[in-house]
Amino acid sequence: MKATDLLVHCLEREGITHAFGVPGEENADFMFSLQSSSIRFVLARHEQGAAFMAEAYGRLTGNPAICLGTLGPGATNLITGVADANMDHAPMLVLTGQGATTRQHKESHQIMDVVSMYRPVTKWAHAVRHPDNIPEVVRQAVRSARAEKPGAVHIELAEDIAKLDSAQIALEPRRFRRPGPDDKVVDQAFELLHTARCPIIIAGNGAIRKRASQQLRRFCEQTGIGVMCTFMGKGSVRLDADYCLFTIGLQQKDYVSYALDRADLVITIGYDLVEYPPRLWNPTADKAILHVDFTPAGIDREYHPRIELVGDIAHALWALNERVAARGMPAHELDVQRWARRCMQEDFAVHAEDDTEGYIRPQKAIWDVRQALGEQDVLLSGVGAHKMWIGRYYHCYEPNTCLIPNGFCSMGMPLPGAIGAHLVDPRRKIFGIVGDGDFLMNVQEMETARRLDADITLMVWEDGGYGLISWKQDDEFGRHTDLAFGNPDWLRLAESFGWQGQYIANARDLRPAIAAALAHRGPSLIVIPIDYRENQLLTRRLGEIRSSI
Repeated sequence: MKATDLLVHCLEREGITHAFGVPGEENADFMFSLQSSSIRFVLARHEQGAAFMAEAYGRLTGNPAICLGTLGPGATNLITGVADANMDHAPMLVLTGQGATTRQHKESHQIMDVVSMYRPVTKWAHAVRHPDNIPEVVRQAVRSARAEKPGAVHIELAEDIAKLDSAQIALEPRRFRRPGPDDKVVDQAFELLHTARCPIIIAGNGAIRKRASQQLRRFCEQTGIGVMCTFMGKGSVRLDADYCLFTIGLQQKDYVSYALDRADLVITIGYDLVEYPPRLWNPTADKAILHVDFTPAGIDREYHPRIELVGDIAHALWALNERVAARGMPAHELDVQRWARRCMQEDFAVHAEDDTEGYIRPQKAIWDVRQALGEQDVLLSGVGAHKMWIGRYYHCYEPNTCLIPNGFCSMGMPLPGAIGAHLVDPRRKIFGIVGDGDFLMNVQEMETARRLDADITLMVWEDGGYGLISWKQDDEFGRHTDLAFGNPDWLRLAESFGWQGQYIANARDLRPAIAAALAHRGPSLIVIPIDYRENQLLTRRLGEIRSSI
């Protein structure tokens, strides 16, 4: 069969179901092959939007989706979303076209070394040199994308190779069982835990895998040890569990920071150094650390684990759980953890009944969204000051119900990401919170959402500037540079794209507006004037926290 027919057949055999992208003439053969397949192609309005759609799809399913671009500018447009997926460990398959091999050796229209450009932001990048290699290349790519820790992989297919024939057939996908840690090391970890006076858990990106989360909850129910989640670990334990200490990740000292200070053993589960740098929680490098993850610990002066349980996280936690059930666990000193949880709960509800007019506080907006969404519904956050508020104030019942870009930390994800999330499961409510700067970076995907009749809601926090940069500059310098910009007429923008639109300026009107948006079939936009005076107030309040335990 033709090379592109073989490529599509291999992708189908791997269980690939969705592709997002903007094709060019160099991948026209692939597009016609795709048209006759079971894989659904979603035409995006920008390659970056396509990458974010595929990223959200991959994070929610654990299965890579395709994001597609042509050569040259199509490939460069994809790369930000690809880097974001790779650093946040979302499986993704990147396909780019390329000019004919007969002109790649010289200066030629749109020719550049795309594979070399993608190597730093993917787990694996490769150009197909012969059509007979396609089954092996696809098997290697998809296996690498899915394997822990997941990430992005890249395949390049030149236009002349795409037209060649091959007699090869797809390789059968074969899964393997991840190994668990050695029993002797688990025994050592149990002894370390058994002798600890005040242990605490940091749950990261790897803890939101379904089986890992189940075993983590069992471990906490047996031991009572508190769990603080990174921004990426939200939902690994339920927000209403007594051992949930909510989120750690702000640079300022918070209530949960005191529980971490008091700990004599920190158990990190599926934690990546990029999520919350160890220098912020272990500045003197004196904490005893038990590292539980799919891979060995990264090298860091402030992160030097005493014991590492390397292998499948769920299996490692199961092994610890079996030992706890059989041998018991002494009572730990957890009063400071319970104090931190109570203080955080009280703080969350302070502005629940705000009645401000002309602006809405971040705490109120997040409270109302949390009350409106169900346990399985999905919130997507952009990057900006709103991300900091979501990180501290929005909490989850289930894994993978809050998607926050936190490794590469790129702006522009929530709108296209919401489209990808909707396609995963149209029955769930999909809600994005974005800043005005973030939203306009991929505003063109409003048309994609309307064309797909995506049942999504985006809430824009309008402040007319880059609020997070202002916040950080104010903290460091006492003032900020010119970061202001103008905005469109939001209601006319929504109308022009066929979205339901609401502009809500009074706090008392927010709950019914959210309810109306969620009840509406199709895409909805809510815009609120956000009161970012609260940024500096939060900084000041966190700076004044003192432990009473």
